[in-house]
Amino acid sequence: MIDKKNIILAFGNKEFNNSLNEIKDYLNFNLETINELNDYNLVKNYQGLIIHEDALNNKMFKDKIKNETINKVIFHNSKSIKGLDNIEKLFLPATIEQINLTISNNIVKKKFKINSSLKINDYKLDKNSRKLIKNNISLELTEKEIELIELLKKKPFTKKKEILSIIWKYSSDADTHTVETHIYRLRKKIKEIFNDELFIKSEKKGYTI
Repeated sequence: MIDKKNIILAFGNKEFNNSLNEIKDYLNFNLETINELNDYNLVKNYQGLIIHEDALNNKMFKDKIKNETINKVIFHNSKSIKGLDNIEKLFLPATIEQINLTISNNIVKKKFKINSSLKINDYKLDKNSRKLIKNNISLELTEKEIELIELLKKKPFTKKKEILSIIWKYSSDADTHTVETHIYRLRKKIKEIFNDELFIKSEKKGYTI
């Protein structure tokens, strides 16, 4: 597949695409248009999507874009679009300045969101909301718990004194009881919410996720 990570793909309405192509030279992003998206897997090759609301007539497609992690903005003439509250939208008609600003902001926000989240097995660690998420169930975490999870994810095993040094900035001869207490509390919280006793594993070599 061709890498098109610096291109925004627009689709959903032929007349709408023609209008975008007419102002292509004034857009501050690279644009490619197609009248109909036949292979949904292709969207992952692009930096983002401009979706005309006509494409939402396909229920299967509408359900897919709810979970798709790629940047997307829905351009619409309708007063409201139901079921897609968390997806950015731009009401038509729109000026070139509005289009440029909306797409640019969407790309920046998506980059921030990617950098603030971490996939851990079947879980997602959302550092922005301070939550560990799995199957639409979430657990609120403290800053120290987030730092601890990130550290344990970085390598196979991390020793208690290394955890102390990195997270609590303690000297190498400090008491490891602090680490043990935090890990115990975190394990307990994860078990209560997700019924998972194996999220943090411990061996002689240290802790791991």
